[in-house]
Amino acid sequence: MSWEKELKDYTFYIKLEKKLADNTVEAYLRDLKQMGQFMRSEFGLESGTEVTSDQVESFMVSLYDKGVTKTTQARVLSGIKSFFNFLLINDKIENLPTEFTDAPKTGRILPDVLTVDEIGRIMDSIDLSSRFGYRNRAMIETLYSCGLRVSELVTLKLGDLFFYDGYIRVIGKGDKQRLVPISDVAVEYINRYLEQRAQQDVDSKSMDVVFLNNRGKALTRVMVFHIIKELATLAGITKSISPHTFRHSFATHLLEGGASIRQVQEMLGHESILTTEIYTHLDTTRLDETVEQYHPLSKKQHRI
Repeated sequence: MSWEKELKDYTFYIKLEKKLADNTVEAYLRDLKQMGQFMRSEFGLESGTEVTSDQVESFMVSLYDKGVTKTTQARVLSGIKSFFNFLLINDKIENLPTEFTDAPKTGRILPDVLTVDEIGRIMDSIDLSSRFGYRNRAMIETLYSCGLRVSELVTLKLGDLFFYDGYIRVIGKGDKQRLVPISDVAVEYINRYLEQRAQQDVDSKSMDVVFLNNRGKALTRVMVFHIIKELATLAGITKSISPHTFRHSFATHLLEGGASIRQVQEMLGHESILTTEIYTHLDTTRLDETVEQYHPLSKKQHRI
């Protein structure tokens, strides 16, 4: 069996059976094609079934030599392991060549978080009299009050809005659904935006999409990113922020307000609580800073 046939079968598997997100599928396939090219050029291998553990190590070393970041190396190895697991469960190989290949230690990267004041400044920087003022305000309110991923925001449908019950339905990674409470303020701005949207020509393929661009089509993730960057600049925010920053801020502010980590996990749609735990580290960092600044025996307060 050739690389091409193996990748075709693997694509079917991760899309339809594993239900991985489109972005993950694209990343895995891109990395596996790169590995296939490496195995062909370096070892003359025409199939994943021929790959050994030493050859996997050689490929990972090649990434290191090219200066690929540890985070990217870890992602590449994750996709490779998934691919060989697929070959194993389909009886194409007898042993995993990745069994003893460890991912590089990347450490925990604590994300930037906005304060409540900074979020308020971004909200206030939006000109509601502009053509897309209410749309942009509604987007920011929804990102922050619901803790959405940007992909979840741009795919939000009119049929997912259950304002009477105070919830929206979110389709997350792997097409998993969850219900998330939405604030009254977010509901108000979405409704105001929808009143304007009713006067807009809408593309037939985007009739049920909530947030549209000026051509009546669904907003892209990149467009949302640019909108937020512009608003942050207007608000005088110097932190490096993205749509995901509002999700981080949502989780952090909930924990600071007394929410349990299980509740935050459910609202964020994290499959593993280990993913959510990074926000407890953020909270601890803030506590450390508070003690350092205000405790009478801290280094800042106590000078010998």
